[in-house]
Amino acid sequence: MKKIIAILLVLTMVLAVFSGCTGQSEQPASDVKVSEEEGKPAEQAKPVEITVVTSYGGDDGNRGNYENAIAGFEDATGNKVLDASATANEDWKAKVMTDFETGTEPDVLFYFLGADANSIIEADKVVSLEEIRAEYPDYASNMKEDLLVPSPADGNVYGVPSSGFWESLFVNTKVLEAAGVKVPDGDYTWDQFLADCQKINDAGYTPVAVSLQEVPHYWFEFSVYNNGNVSNHLDMPTSAVDATGEKWAAGFEDLKQLYDLGYLPENTLTATDAETVQLVADGEAAFLIDGSWKVGYFVENCSDHLGDFALRYVPGKDERKATDIIGGISMGYYITRQAWEDSEKRDAAIEFISHMTSDEVLSTFVTTEVTALKNGASPAGLNELQQSAAEMTGGVTGIVAPVQDKLSSEARADLFSNVKNIVTGKITIAEAIESALSIG
Repeated sequence: MKKIIAILLVLTMVLAVFSGCTGQSEQPASDVKVSEEEGKPAEQAKPVEITVVTSYGGDDGNRGNYENAIAGFEDATGNKVLDASATANEDWKAKVMTDFETGTEPDVLFYFLGADANSIIEADKVVSLEEIRAEYPDYASNMKEDLLVPSPADGNVYGVPSSGFWESLFVNTKVLEAAGVKVPDGDYTWDQFLADCQKINDAGYTPVAVSLQEVPHYWFEFSVYNNGNVSNHLDMPTSAVDATGEKWAAGFEDLKQLYDLGYLPENTLTATDAETVQLVADGEAAFLIDGSWKVGYFVENCSDHLGDFALRYVPGKDERKATDIIGGISMGYYITRQAWEDSEKRDAAIEFISHMTSDEVLSTFVTTEVTALKNGASPAGLNELQQSAAEMTGGVTGIVAPVQDKLSSEARADLFSNVKNIVTGKITIAEAIESALSIG
């Protein structure tokens, strides 16, 4: 019996050796890979859905570029973007914050890099670049490190910057021509501006298009800037009567002067921003302070008379040159904590932001804007208004971020809601400043 067993064992070994020599081994019936750990077929990666909220709403000049970029990401990765973007205004900001408070935040958020994001950073709702780079060392490696914006909440960087911005003066040259006013240059002064506004008013046009109801902040920013300079613009007052508080008060006085002289739209206290911008588009108003994003609006809505518009400088006063402008990089892409802690969504979110902030994709959003790209952007085919904007930015002598970004969203809302009360004398300037400062 023992001999039979021995013979069987020898035969088994011979067969095993023979099988090995042929280079063949048993394979699963199908061509599916087998997991070494579990011995089960490994599933192919499933598409991942991520929710994304941005300010590229339907009326944003870059909405088309944003949609094209999403399509490119989805085609390249197979993942799906559930977009919930809207226009960036105070209501939008409030909704974004409410979503975080109620646990319904998105996976990726395109949002402001300043104090507006303090609450979600302090609540650990978004992930810092330092933490991300510990896992993904090349994340945002195409960005200039000195242009990554640290949060005022804790000094860490959270958002990967997109294209930046500038704020300056849009001009309807046809209105100026009809009023006998020369298109301003880089030496434009406040006194010249006031004289031009009177001529424009006398000719039956509105000198300044602005809604004090919805968007007084552009004129607030430059009015304060005009009573200071590049080096002290970002100083914050501790009261209405300290040096910076007096600078702010002087700015509000200048804005009130424009209202008292009748240089603003008749309905400036109730009009929407869209209504007052339309005055410039329709050739009924001469001047508009707005940002680089507004170029897209004019290109889209005034394509048949785009040559009627030009970019110039907000008139300067005292120490501020007209060619000193407001600008910087104020918005970027955040990964939320909930997406980071989901292994599938984490990778998809990283891929999405890397795609949206790549040199190629960002170049489709950039015409004349500031960018943090190491290689710079490469916009192509500038139209006449974009070229005018490029010439304007080419003559800039100084640039500084908006001081309003140093206010909390609540304090800023309080201050700007009181602008119409300031110009109508329902509240003193000092009272309005103190009210905002008391909020923090």
